[in-house]
Amino acid sequence: MNNRIAIILSVLFHPLIISTYLFATLFFLTPELAGVSAFGIPALGSILLLLFLNTFIAPAVVIYYFQKMGLISSLHVDDLAERRLPYLASTLIYAIATYLFGWHLQPVSELAPQISIILGSVTLSLVLVTVISLFWKISAHAIGIGGAIGMLSGLLVRSGENGLLNPLLIAILCGGWLLSARLHLNAHTPKQILAGFLCGILVSSITVYYFF
Repeated sequence: MNNRIAIILSVLFHPLIISTYLFATLFFLTPELAGVSAFGIPALGSILLLLFLNTFIAPAVVIYYFQKMGLISSLHVDDLAERRLPYLASTLIYAIATYLFGWHLQPVSELAPQISIILGSVTLSLVLVTVISLFWKISAHAIGIGGAIGMLSGLLVRSGENGLLNPLLIAILCGGWLLSARLHLNAHTPKQILAGFLCGILVSSITVYYFF
């Protein structure tokens, strides 16, 4: 794997955008599991766009302005000390999104509480990343892809929905490429990637077990 491919994989599977991929998978392949079976395709597209704006564009814009103001030296946020502020901001944005989708965005919050549950799971993962980053550089990419794999596998086992099998296999394959890319770029050590991956799987699996 060369550096260019590793960078492309790191961008395509940025931790903040993985939740959008997960929601798109659930919305269009197993809408009943996400609680959105009552919505038509246009409505699903609108909800997905709103999720994308809240969970990727909003934190990305904030991180961009952090870089412009000199609070961080790079958008990649590779330095441990610089990671704390972007992660804290992203956590707050996800917490607000969880609150909005869970309690204020009608009729989505009433018909599809699963959306806020998944957002809450991601928010908890971000909290863990933020806290751990106070003293150790855990892999956010690994937590993100681990969370997606844990969520898909948990829902597959719990619901028996075979429509999730192919997305799960694709997520595992992409996860292998992504984690290899992070190692290739020397962005993390194997221990940091393993810890992040296990953390992501643990949080999402517990979420599925107790709330789905």
